Amino acid sequence: MSTRSTASTPNQVGGADRAPAQVLRLAFALFLSYLAVASALPVVSTYTVHRLHLSNAMGGLAVGIAFFSTILTRNYAGRLVDQHGGRYAMRRGLLIYSVASLICLLSLLPFFGAAIGFVVLLAGRLLLGVGESLVVVGMLGWGIGLMGAPRSGKVMAWVGAGMYGAFAVGGPLGLGLYDAWGFAGVMAAAILFPLLGLALIQGVAGVTPQAGRRESFWRIIGRIWRAGAAVGLQGVGFAALGAFISLYFQQKGWPYAGVGLTAFGVGFVLVRMVCGSLPDRIGGSRVAIVSLIVEAIGQFLIWSAPGPALALVGALLTGLGCSMVFPGMGSEVVKQVPPQLRGTAVGGFAAFQDIAYGATGPVAGVLADHAGYAMVFLIGGICALLGLAAAISAHRQPAAESS
Repeated sequence: MSTRSTASTPNQVGGADRAPAQVLRLAFALFLSYLAVASALPVVSTYTVHRLHLSNAMGGLAVGIAFFSTILTRNYAGRLVDQHGGRYAMRRGLLIYSVASLICLLSLLPFFGAAIGFVVLLAGRLLLGVGESLVVVGMLGWGIGLMGAPRSGKVMAWVGAGMYGAFAVGGPLGLGLYDAWGFAGVMAAAILFPLLGLALIQGVAGVTPQAGRRESFWRIIGRIWRAGAAVGLQGVGFAALGAFISLYFQQKGWPYAGVGLTAFGVGFVLVRMVCGSLPDRIGGSRVAIVSLIVEAIGQFLIWSAPGPALALVGALLTGLGCSMVFPGMGSEVVKQVPPQLRGTAVGGFAAFQDIAYGATGPVAGVLADHAGYAMVFLIGGICALLGLAAAISAHRQPAAESS
């Protein structure tokens, strides 16, 4: 079954470009649906340890298995977008989000017991990762189809704003729901949010998938690996700061341990708001090259800071730098493949960042145990410089033919 509508690109009615307003609706739907991920994130491990009476390691597994599932299904999501359209993939992903949260809710049933309840929880979390792939890659494909490839950088910036906005709101929201109504309250909200998103996008036109020659996933990765490496290496500093900046301040005995994440978030959101269309105007690789330099400076400042003020400046610079690497290099990925392969290419590109986020925490934790938290930010700065080399290489790569 295929959703092959006849929307133009960009979508124009009576001379007015309706595409930006439609893509903003998709971004808000993504924000709503991603609350199902973000609100559950801080409470799943707590529920596993305190309600199911399992170990901290099992709590970590329950959190991380959704991200593992996301990585494994990026290729599937991309293929679905290429064959049936972003609307088809995103709508199904939203439904899967709700079903996954319902399965997690069922783990509370008392006759399951702790062991079976945990297996049910893991099944729900695995399915949640599938939904995340379909929603994000589906919205990217749908949004680029509506706006047109020349404005793909703006679409990717809006996708990031929806996702990270949900993380900013979802964490406190999930903890508040958990305190008030327990795990059942969090999962009930996680069932509802994607359904609200699904209702919001009902009136947005689909885009006809492009016909053309197919290629294997690994051949497509061969085209885009430079851009993928740049965004993955950028993600090391992002993930390391999120996991360890507060602990670094505490180890040093510095005040304002919680302000580091705030400084990072302010920088990240500010650049997304002000510079969202910059990759489309001056070139995505140029934006990413400058961004990675700024990130590297920020990471090295945190590593070498003699006091909290300079470390906070480093956190702000890291946020400023990290913000536009994904939309910048993502807009280059769109140029490297013909239209009928964009969904698969964007899915593969996003997987590089997923892997970086998933691997950084454990690896950086080992480094911190043996060499201190400062070493984590030194490695983050080095990775940003390696990402800079990858971005420069991608900048020199010629664009693909359009068909």
